[in-house]
Amino acid sequence: MSEVITIGLDIAKYVFHAHGVDGRGRALFSKRISRGKVLEFFAAQPSCTVALEACGGAHHWARQLTQLGHQVRLIPPAYVKPFVKRQKNDAIDAEAICEAAQRPSMRFVAVKSEEQQAAGLLFRTRDLLVRQRTQLINAIRGHLTEYGWIAPKGPSHMARLADLIEEEEMVSSLPEAAHAMFRLMLDLLAGLNGKIADLDKEIARRAREDEVSRRLMTIPGVGPISATAIAALAPPAETFAKGRDFAAWLGLTPLQRSTGGKQKLGGTSKMGERTLRRLLIIGSSAVVQQASKRGAPEGSWLEQMLARKPRMLVTVALANKMARVVWALLLKQENYRAPVVAKA
Repeated sequence: MSEVITIGLDIAKYVFHAHGVDGRGRALFSKRISRGKVLEFFAAQPSCTVALEACGGAHHWARQLTQLGHQVRLIPPAYVKPFVKRQKNDAIDAEAICEAAQRPSMRFVAVKSEEQQAAGLLFRTRDLLVRQRTQLINAIRGHLTEYGWIAPKGPSHMARLADLIEEEEMVSSLPEAAHAMFRLMLDLLAGLNGKIADLDKEIARRAREDEVSRRLMTIPGVGPISATAIAALAPPAETFAKGRDFAAWLGLTPLQRSTGGKQKLGGTSKMGERTLRRLLIIGSSAVVQQASKRGAPEGSWLEQMLARKPRMLVTVALANKMARVVWALLLKQENYRAPVVAKA
């Protein structure tokens, strides 16, 4: 009887499905497995390649299956979809995962450790709190407008608004029930500000203690948040053959619709890690803003770009350039060295 070489595993919350093939790609079994019996099933299998889609819970199962002696490969779901035959169910999905894993040119996702996922959770939590703070600020400003009060934009003005809400003029113009609700929302806002400040301190502490983060912070526009986020969320630099591949993974390269030998480039693809892409664009916008106010180094790439291109385009182009520099520093384990401007 042929020995199983590759198993495609379609994971879910409670019901999993495994599809096994031999060395020639012939199907040996297609089996439905409950969550509680997954590890028992794979413990009975000979060491082989187990392929999963890189979705929720995939890294946990990858670690568990690796401990059983299997080689685990995580595949981006977008790369599995072309192998799905007509219709869709768990068995067809598992077969498609198995088929995709056998392609020699397939790209795989590096399995993350629990510590890496915990570090990434720090940024996800901060992002969640920042979004909730923005929602509260917008709610407060929107409801105040209904009573004729126009609050200034931005979280920096909310502290002043908390004092104004208690002044006699505003208290007399608001119904008692509305005043109580504004007080409640401002209290929630103050609590969120405190939690975000605590997370910022934790991120700054990790950035000081981590060697990789300190190296990344030598890049102009990369601060503690961006540096620790890259260290936690980015795959190993060796995963990418060149800096452009890393920038493409972040979604900072042009979208291509080339055909017939004619190159057609569109806007930024935005296909990749959204958190890191956003942080790099925020950092590059700060660099561009300072260059616009104080002037870029004479003869530098940034000065030439600002002279002939729109500011937002320069910001995204600089973020692309920063991504390539990040890849180079991670790969070579060096600090950033500013390029020397050639004299005319």
